[in-house]
Amino acid sequence: MDSSYNSITTKPLYKGIQIVWYLLGLIEALLGLRFVLKLLGANPFSEFVSFIYNISHPLVAPFLGVFNRVQIQGVILEWESLIAMLVYFFVAWAIINLFLISKTVSTPEAAEKLNQQEEK
Repeated sequence: MDSSYNSITTKPLYKGIQIVWYLLGLIEALLGLRFVLKLLGANPFSEFVSFIYNISHPLVAPFLGVFNRVQIQGVILEWESLIAMLVYFFVAWAIINLFLISKTVSTPEAAEKLNQQEEK
């Protein structure tokens, strides 16, 4: 296979993978910040804290109620944020692997990979 063709087909793949990792980083940062703010008992009426809670709520909403919330004197251990972070990481990992499966490979490359898998 022509190397110029290979670079044309792998460049969008590379960019797609970068975008997925970037979005995951944003999601993980928001959820991590939410977790820490709740854990430290941040004032929910503060504009910044309220903004973080509002923007991250849709990301946590599917996981609300999975575990009982632990709350002691205003400090909240929100397990839902941690579960959401884990689930979104696995979703990003799965998407990236799907992208990599779609990567164009030459016949010799495919044969080499198959031989390596047979040896395992």
